[in-house]
Amino acid sequence: MRSLLVSLLVVLGVLTAAPAARADTILPTLPTAPEGDIPGTNDWSCRPTAARPTPVVLVHGTFGDRRHLLEPLAKAIKAQGFCVFSLDYGNRGTGDIVTSAGELKAYVAKVRAATGAARVSLVGHSQGGMMPRYYIKLLGGASFVDDLVGIAPSNHGTMLIPALNPIAGLLPGAVCVSCNQQAWGSAFLANLNAGDETPGAVSYTQITTRYDEVVVPHTSGYLVAGPLTTNLTIQARCPLAIADHLLVPTNRTTIALTLDALTHSGPARASYQPPC
Repeated sequence: MRSLLVSLLVVLGVLTAAPAARADTILPTLPTAPEGDIPGTNDWSCRPTAARPTPVVLVHGTFGDRRHLLEPLAKAIKAQGFCVFSLDYGNRGTGDIVTSAGELKAYVAKVRAATGAARVSLVGHSQGGMMPRYYIKLLGGASFVDDLVGIAPSNHGTMLIPALNPIAGLLPGAVCVSCNQQAWGSAFLANLNAGDETPGAVSYTQITTRYDEVVVPHTSGYLVAGPLTTNLTIQARCPLAIADHLLVPTNRTTIALTLDALTHSGPARASYQPPC
């Protein structure tokens, strides 16, 4: 499992770090997306249409950035006529999640001001599917979010990271602050999940994969059932779908379920059969 983490770091290009360190993380400041934005995203002149009035903000996961792993999603959402935005936050998502949620709050306000939209939809991978819930629940975001689509979200943490003994975990505190916060049983998650897990008039869609080797068990990504909540595992629709934690946001079934959530009122339909 440690080799999996190293592979992830290599793929995302975060092993070459700048020397300065941020206050909310043990890691030095890490470079992000040297290629720039995903083509078609972060166009601050984009104006929502009557058919697509809600801009979509993509939220990366731990060790991610605004571009990598999110390109197929961004292109598919853009092709449906949405204004699409994507942010970097939390020193590649390694910093304190409360601080990162504050960064998301500021970014959503910037998107709303630029586009004139009353609300946005959020599509996030891993931590990016869970962290927005802090913004929605505890930072006033419920008034400004239409849909939250979490892809392999760490909503209830992962059993790979023991909260009471982080030094024994896969991603110890010496690597990043947010890793311990995403441990199964962490104080952060206990606070986030206390009471109503799906507050406001937000539509919540959770998409997981049975082959998730990071968020374990994968069903920890599910939220309490409700009229505006849909919990889905891609293999329940497409039994032969092979996608692990890293690649699930690029999977065609995942993308189709995400588009289903974004293109009609409410969360993704439990009855919808996506392409496999």
